[in-house]
Amino acid sequence: MISEWSLTEQVLLGVFAAMWVYQLYFYLRYMLAAARATRTRRKVNDESAGADTERETVKGVSVIVCARNEQTNLRDYLQAVLTQDYPAYEVIVVDDGSEDDTRLLVERWQKRYANLKLTFVPIGAHVMSTKKLAITLGAKAAQYDYLLLTDADCRPESTHWIQEMVKGFNDNIDVVLGVGMYFVKPGLLNRMIQFDTIFSAMQYLGMAKCGHPYMGVGRNLAYSKRLFFAQNGFAGILEHRAGDDDLFINRVATKQNTAIACTRESITWSVPKASLGEWLHQKRRHLSVAPAYRLGTKVQLTLEPLTRGLYYGVAIALLVLASWEIQVGVAAAMLIRWLMQVLIINTAASRWGTTKIVLLLPLWEIILPLITLITLLIEPLRPKPKRW
Repeated sequence: MISEWSLTEQVLLGVFAAMWVYQLYFYLRYMLAAARATRTRRKVNDESAGADTERETVKGVSVIVCARNEQTNLRDYLQAVLTQDYPAYEVIVVDDGSEDDTRLLVERWQKRYANLKLTFVPIGAHVMSTKKLAITLGAKAAQYDYLLLTDADCRPESTHWIQEMVKGFNDNIDVVLGVGMYFVKPGLLNRMIQFDTIFSAMQYLGMAKCGHPYMGVGRNLAYSKRLFFAQNGFAGILEHRAGDDDLFINRVATKQNTAIACTRESITWSVPKASLGEWLHQKRRHLSVAPAYRLGTKVQLTLEPLTRGLYYGVAIALLVLASWEIQVGVAAAMLIRWLMQVLIINTAASRWGTTKIVLLLPLWEIILPLITLITLLIEPLRPKPKRW
């Protein structure tokens, strides 16, 4: 049968098979590792286990929230951070040059919450990224050994958020990567955002689980104060306007010092962008630091979308040009991959309580890499913003 196929069909089929195998490897190694880690935390039910929990040393936590003109978001979401079921923590709001009543709101809430602190970025600070300065000031003001970062528009899933995020810390672990999801809204744009977010989260969590940590998200990220100051804070990446989360983690996270937290109780929810233009601007900001990643990270992150693009391109060519036997085999292989994707991705989606992806999955995984590629290609040609 193979002898009856043309040389072109054989070459294309070989390329398709290689790309298909790598895609299965990627999902079964990294994405499945993340999906398995999303299991709901085990509740302590028996007295002996409860006694062991009480004997554990409580890790003091300083939650840092950077806020620039975030009066509305703080009013809506900060209370969920201030009322966590955790015995030793503080919340430090860093006012990053707000022009609204952010500071007045925090000062008013300080009368109700003794664990709420307020500091601020000096007006007129001449730095490329006041977000990095704000985090540094928050870390300097922190009284506890562990720093937990989130944003003003974020709401923890549960009152056990802090407990779940710091559970991974020990004498060797200095970084805990969390999950930051976006609120589910109606509309096609939100569905694309949900897929982009869950795919990215599962990728960096799964790779960290397999010993290759490369990024985290500032919406839900924790590291020790000793690590932050041992690395001189953001020294070495201050020339970048972004990167206070992913680029910093790319520099300091290792197989030995990193853990992940991705149970339902550990995630945070953020306000998604309401328009395509706003989302593309956010995407541009996130991608602006990608060229500064470690070489090994860039190679790893390039392989998956590259093999995916070749997989779809060659598959389409075979489905259009090849003999019917090849067409049936290619269609069957694509069905197997799609079923595997649906099962693995939707396992995490279901456990996190976000949108499941089924029929639109091929559309999103074709469109999103193209958006990323176009953004990366035109980014050097764009004028640099004075401030993100």
